[in-house]
Amino acid sequence: MSNLSVGTPEQCKDPDYMPPLGIAIPLGIQHVLAMFVANITPAIIIAGAAGFGFGSNSPDFPMMLYMMQMCMLLAGATTLLQTIGVGSIGSRLPIVQGTSFAFIPILIPLVAGKGVEGMAAVTGGILVGGLFQAALGPLVGRLRFALPPLVTGLIVTMIGLSLLKVGIQYAAGGVPAIGTEEYGSLQNWGVAFVVILVTLGLKFFTKGFLSVSSILLGLMAGYAVAYGLGMVNFDNVGRAAVFAAPEVFPFGIEFTVAAVLGITLMSFISAIETVGDVSGVTKGGADREATDTEIKGATYADGLGSSFSAIFGGLPNTSFSQNVGLIAMTRVMSRHVATIGAIFLIVCGFIPKVGAVISTIPIEVLGGGVILMFGMVASSGVKMLADVNWTSRNMVIFAISLSLGFGLMLEPGALQHMPSTAKALIGSGLLPAAFLAIILNLIVPDEED
Repeated sequence: MSNLSVGTPEQCKDPDYMPPLGIAIPLGIQHVLAMFVANITPAIIIAGAAGFGFGSNSPDFPMMLYMMQMCMLLAGATTLLQTIGVGSIGSRLPIVQGTSFAFIPILIPLVAGKGVEGMAAVTGGILVGGLFQAALGPLVGRLRFALPPLVTGLIVTMIGLSLLKVGIQYAAGGVPAIGTEEYGSLQNWGVAFVVILVTLGLKFFTKGFLSVSSILLGLMAGYAVAYGLGMVNFDNVGRAAVFAAPEVFPFGIEFTVAAVLGITLMSFISAIETVGDVSGVTKGGADREATDTEIKGATYADGLGSSFSAIFGGLPNTSFSQNVGLIAMTRVMSRHVATIGAIFLIVCGFIPKVGAVISTIPIEVLGGGVILMFGMVASSGVKMLADVNWTSRNMVIFAISLSLGFGLMLEPGALQHMPSTAKALIGSGLLPAAFLAIILNLIVPDEED
């Protein structure tokens, strides 16, 4: 879509410009399509780890549908906080918010096998972590020195690596199928590979809308094949309500050291990620640097948005990098376009049948999609690491941080003699890797020194 049909180049660089509705609405929906699958996937993963997700036959399965509903509703609400703003809160830029992948490695050990009861501690941790992140607003720009590409690249790579196991389990049939003949069957892998192959084909051999929406269309292709194989069940759609309002603290709330500390530490990383996304939007869409006011406002909205999500049983929110890429592709900086996408998400969030329809997607189909998404997270980290000057100092810092963090992730049983709180924090591997990299980078002198 050329800028001539949207507005002049100068208008397109203006966040306050409103394109014609006939163009603004499709652009807004495109923002939703770019983030929709990634936005609801964390809820599916956390519910699965807790034991009330896909294939669990748990009586609490409807709570997973509720979490998916909240992912849509709260992504829309927190996006409005960014695009419209309230006082000093919000960047007033086309920043699209969504459920964060980065927190998943921290959340999984907190809820593993605990069912719905495990979500109360997660709610408390997100509430505190979000407030902490908002408090970083005036400081976050000055803290970037502690997170050079060596550290941020390692952290993002670790997030991707920690999630790869989940993608493989989904593609093979899901955790409940482990130990059965069905797990890893040719049919399961075949459906997952349909998603992967269609996604790759559309991504690299088409342009525009088809290329941008390749993961969504790949999932649709996998869904069609799974339906033909009799793998799709519509029972939940009939039982789901047409309209439902969000509940306040549906899981209850509990404050535990492991949840509060783990989520708060990750909130610091999320704050830095938001700064990067704001800079990416202004550079990609307006060829300028982000202002201090925009960075502060975005950080306030990001943190308070997460705390707001916790109140209604949602997961941590963050700015979505894939939508930053869309801004760079379309060159349309209008915050009103992102606002239209946010309204669409909010409408979906009030309709539980939307979540129920999504829940009909077989876990093997999701597996094909998340294998690609998690791999992309890891490759984004590798891309960041490409900017590192690989001196022997930096190589040693990376080596010890990766070895300890990834090693603990692979062998959590090595922590069996530690207190349960320490196991929950360290067992993910992500926090020890990030902590080591940050500390070593600050205290180990550069070689020329």
